[in-house]
Amino acid sequence: MSEELDVDCPLCGRPLAHPYNRHHLLPLSKGGKGTTTVLLHKICHDKIHSVFTEMELKRHYNTIEKLKADEEIANFLKWVAKKEPQFYDGSVRKNKA
Repeated sequence: MSEELDVDCPLCGRPLAHPYNRHHLLPLSKGGKGTTTVLLHKICHDKIHSVFTEMELKRHYNTIEKLKADEEIANFLKWVAKKEPQFYDGSVRKNKA
């Protein structure tokens, strides 16, 4: 599936297209069951989880605005803005130790 949805990714602002994921603003592992989720491109979702630990997401990066304010995420957003909405690069996700 490569069709675009009629909504933009709240992180990068590009039209949302497959592949995409649901991101829990409060991680499930930190009590986020039943909390707010947002649809993000898979590459955007993977980038968030490659940069931050679950505890960092819970404590400091639990809104789209706070995520965008991080320098590494901001640099990623500048880079991904030039890509097609369907673009995905599996090398983006490197789990943070």
